[in-house]
Amino acid sequence: MHYGGKIIAGLVIFLALVSLPFWFNLGSAAYKQPQVELPKNEKNCIESKEYMRAHHMQLLNEWRDWALRDGERTYINSKGKEFTISLQKTCLRCHTSKEKFCDKCHQDAGVTPYCWDCHVPPKEAK
Repeated sequence: MHYGGKIIAGLVIFLALVSLPFWFNLGSAAYKQPQVELPKNEKNCIESKEYMRAHHMQLLNEWRDWALRDGERTYINSKGKEFTISLQKTCLRCHTSKEKFCDKCHQDAGVTPYCWDCHVPPKEAK
């Protein structure tokens, strides 16, 4: 083992660097999902809560393409119920506060969606 000492030292340094994020987070509080304001009058979204958490951006992109490119304005969900494909008329009818619903998760995730480049955000109640 001509280079044994150097290899072992390199492995120790490598493992220390790879495990550094774990050592920095040791003892810190566990992650909590942001608490968003849910609609008061509606109990069900167009799809399940789990589906919307995981796929809402893909669904909104599909809606955009269907409405603007294909002229399709009706969405039929997994339960067979029909909805109008419209961010303003469907989504924002229930989610009236961008600040208390959209922004909380997007700020937590560190993403800046471009929805509001084209759409008018709902006016926040003061």
